[in-house]
Amino acid sequence: MATTPRKSKKPQTPQQRMAARRRRLRAQGLRPVQHWVPDLKNPKIREAIRREAAMLAKHPDNAAIDAWLDTVRDPSDWS
Repeated sequence: MATTPRKSKKPQTPQQRMAARRRRLRAQGLRPVQHWVPDLKNPKIREAIRREAAMLAKHPDNAAIDAWLDTVRDPSDWS
């Protein structure tokens, strides 16, 4: 019965594993990108978003913008 040989490497630290993973991803042509997004758990941020949405809802060109969006978007392509 054939057995798979055990790896003789010593255990890697989490930092070494992550560095190896990043090397593999870069070898595939990928690069890391960091995204910063609003913290929706922060009440001040939520209030600012509500305030801005209310201001946008009162914009005088809303109807024209909505009509334009309806003509240019293709919801069937949203998959």
